[in-house]
Amino acid sequence: FLGHESYITFCHLENEAAFTCSADHTIRKWDVVTGQCLAVYRGHTSIVNRILVAKDYLFSGSYDRTARCWSVDKEKQIQEFRGHRNCVLTLAHYSSKDVLEEEEEEEEEEEKVSRDLLVTGSTDCTVKVWWVSSGRCCQTLLGHTGAVLCLILDAPNRELFSGSTDYTIRTWNIVTGEQLKVFKEHQGSVICLELVNRHLYSGSADRTVKCWLVDTGERIQTYKAHKHSVSTLKYHAGILFTGSGDACARAFNSRSGVLQKIFRGHKFIINCIQIHNELLYTASHDGTLRIWDIRGICKRNKRRWKKDRSAQGRGSQKGSLSRLFNNKVGCIVHQENGE
Repeated sequence: FLGHESYITFCHLENEAAFTCSADHTIRKWDVVTGQCLAVYRGHTSIVNRILVAKDYLFSGSYDRTARCWSVDKEKQIQEFRGHRNCVLTLAHYSSKDVLEEEEEEEEEEEKVSRDLLVTGSTDCTVKVWWVSSGRCCQTLLGHTGAVLCLILDAPNRELFSGSTDYTIRTWNIVTGEQLKVFKEHQGSVICLELVNRHLYSGSADRTVKCWLVDTGERIQTYKAHKHSVSTLKYHAGILFTGSGDACARAFNSRSGVLQKIFRGHKFIINCIQIHNELLYTASHDGTLRIWDIRGICKRNKRRWKKDRSAQGRGSQKGSLSRLFNNKVGCIVHQENGE
């Protein structure tokens, strides 16, 4: 079977399905067990940069200056969000159950769904907040002086974090639009963000990841070893996984900052990483989605955490590639090695 006709820009895992978007203007849904393409979503007129799945809806952002909402099951576009003056690079979804005030929580479920928000970041230096039901922009957040490359939400605290080519991370109140804090230590564009227990991880073109305490703004850790920009991040069980422009994924002990493993196999930049059932999914500019067995490193890390001691670096090791979805070929299965 055929897959994407150009490089993959992002992937999103939802239950037993993987969603990928591409420079070929399409989004695809895959069975993660068989590698079979289950659905194709067409409508964007340029590169699709980001996707996310919420409930039965798929959201996407594109170089065509729009974000779109699709029915996952029907492969049908149901909403379009227009208003950015340039590319839509990043997305976040805020559920109605998070934005409704306490006195409104007795509303019918259909009314709650209509209150969902989509947040978009663009190369026009703005962040926009949209009503999903109508496609109307209800708020534009101004402050960045460069393209907004990444967004992440802390829903319970109603806070939005945005990273930009202006080298800063900014915190916003998602309800009022007020800018709360600016994080300024990076020496390059802030490309990706991850939020875990009020610890904010930021990956940058300066080849580092930094960990910040959200409440104080203090930087408490810096993760080095990348040979190129840090393009994507994911935290799992005390391990910080990173993807880089040097075509490698890496695993760091999140507490100590020690590099534990390097995953080699991609030919170009890793655009996205996801973790599901102790498998690491990496999507790359080379047009492939690779799946790595990380049970060994997770098991070792859990043992170390139980002993309450910092993990010791094991140097550069090749990861176990268990499956690969190629944009033309499909699925290749490899045996585990070394785990």
